[in-house]
Amino acid sequence: MKYFRGMEMDLKSSFGSTFEAPLLKEIEETGVLLDFKEGQKIMEIGEYIKGMPLLVSGVIKILREDDDGDELLLYYLEHGDTCSMTMACCLGDTKSEIRAIAETDVSFVLVPIRKMEEWISKYRSWRNFVFESYHSRLNELLFTIDSIAFKNMDQRLVDYLREKARINQSNTVKSTHQEIAYDLHSSRVVMSRLLKRLEVMGKIKLHRNSIELVNL
Repeated sequence: MKYFRGMEMDLKSSFGSTFEAPLLKEIEETGVLLDFKEGQKIMEIGEYIKGMPLLVSGVIKILREDDDGDELLLYYLEHGDTCSMTMACCLGDTKSEIRAIAETDVSFVLVPIRKMEEWISKYRSWRNFVFESYHSRLNELLFTIDSIAFKNMDQRLVDYLREKARINQSNTVKSTHQEIAYDLHSSRVVMSRLLKRLEVMGKIKLHRNSIELVNL
């Protein structure tokens, strides 16, 4: 953990077009820069949240868990994003209802809870950022709900692989069949069968612990 002092360029490159200079200065003075390696757990269900993350680099995966301990991928956070569910927990002083895992190596600035409410009334850019973040995450949640309700697992898997390739900027998805099953709230047997079908169709190539997108 280290304070954001001396890291002005990273902050400006990530949020310089979003926030005005005085707000950037306050974030620099009060925010804490945190780094996580790929696969590390950033936030767990049931934990109290200490601040709001502003993602400087990398991708974070946001998951929910059912009563049986099975996970469901809700959405990804990317460069310049924040998590609206985290904001809601911070402002309501409630425990986290999500799990956050580093999809890639990530860095983010943790904004103190006490500053979040202060900046809403003080800075228009912050207020707009918070509202737009809520809107974006709501749309992503609606997409997830629609996907579960109206799409078969074949199409959900295709959408998942395409999105995974996009956020990692690679045609090779480094995930096991079991990891994909966790994210899509399914079973490894089902995922293996569907992936094999896609391979027979010439859309992907299966490798050990990775999947190459060929014509997906």
